Order: sequence, then C-alpha cells, then structure tokens
Amino acid sequence: MRVAAIIPAAGLGTRMRRAAEGAEKSPKQFLRLDGSSILMHTVRKFVACPSIGEIIVALRAQDRGRFEQELGEAALARPVVLVEGGRYRQESVRNGLERVSPGVELVAVHDAVRPCVPVELIERVIQAAARTGAAIPGLPPVETVKQVENTRIRTTLPRERIVLAQTPQVFRLELLRRAYQQAEADEFVGTDEASLVEHLEVDVSVVPGSDRNIKITRQSDLALAQLFLREAAGDHG
Repeated sequence: MRVAAIIPAAGLGTRMRRAAEGAEKSPKQFLRLDGSSILMHTVRKFVACPSIGEIIVALRAQDRGRFEQELGEAALARPVVLVEGGRYRQESVRNGLERVSPGVELVAVHDAVRPCVPVELIERVIQAAARTGAAIPGLPPVETVKQVENTRIRTTLPRERIVLAQTPQVFRLELLRRAYQQAEADEFVGTDEASLVEHLEVDVSVVPGSDRNIKITRQSDLALAQLFLREAAGDHG
C-alpha cells in the first residue's frame, strides 16, 4: 500500500517568539536543535519510516530557499517535494493533496513541530488506517478535564471518553480529499484533519499515542525535544 506524508510547515508560531541559538522571531519549525531545524528532524522521521513512499512539505514562499539549502546539505535517502503553503493549515494540506502522486492510497498528515514522533507510532497509525480508512494517535488526559464557560466550570468531562489528539493522522486519500471538498463547500474550518473527516460523519479510529510525541509550542519544549531526539539517536551525552 503506497503512503504519502504531508507536513504543513507554513505557520508562523506566534506563541513562541524567541528562538533557539540566538535567532529571534523565526517560525518555530526553523529553530535549531543539534544543528538541524525542527522541520528537518521531523522530515527525517518520515524518511526513516519504511511505509512512507513520498514526503510533501508545505512552506511559505519566503522560507523555501533556506529549507531547500538544508535539504541539499542533508542528502536524505528519498526526495522531499516542496509546495506552497496557505494562510492556514487547512490550505497548506489541501495544496499538498494536489501534489500526491497517482497510486497513493493513504495520506499521513503530521505537524511540522512534532520532531520526536517515534517511527513505530507512524507505522501503527498507518496500519490502523489501512484497516479502517481513518486513524489518529491519541493520549488519555492525565488531569481532570473541566468544561468552562466565562471562567466558570459547567461540568466535569469523563476522562475515559477523552483523548488528546496527536499526529500523524492517516486517511485513505479519496476520503481525505472528499473531506476537504465538503469542508470547502460548507465553509467549514477544522482544527485538524480528523475534524474534517468527522464533519462527513465518518468514524475515525484512535490508536495509543506517545508521550514523547510532543508538539513544540513553548520555549521550554525545546530542551525536552532535544533530550528525546538525542535518546532516540542513542546519544545520551
């Protein structure tokens, strides 16, 4: 079964203004960890995944040159296709879908700033989507979850019915394209790809996620991500 990965990397990362290694106000996917951008670390995880046949990265036009240079220096084992990113994640993924090669059956969409995703997790989600058509990784919440309105608690949500969604989110290509077409027709904006598929009233399966599959959002996440990346590479020093 042929699988493509789409990595939307056109975001500005407005919640994280200070960058690693002295550069300020750089989009967080281009912050450096051990000599490589966060985005490059993420791409390498998909290069290392045996099931992934092609990788598509959506970028802002002004970021394309620097990532092309980094790709050239990295000499990865498989090519990475670059496409223009949109103003929003949904537009970036849609642009990526237009570049998927004929014959691809499954598409994995992954956050550019989740560089620590275990390759084994990518494989598990792909296998689940091959069976069910749509699958995401998710973690049960550790804390008690409250529903709040205007700073007041309205109810306590049962934790056994809640998961914290992660990526990669994997879908049959024709299903994801249909979800995007319907979202555009309905002017529906989802928070992730699963929400677009849910909008079609199609079930999405959940497989156990990984507590190492963190999304880098705050400055403090950088040190943790660096630790996980070094451990994954066998470098504990």
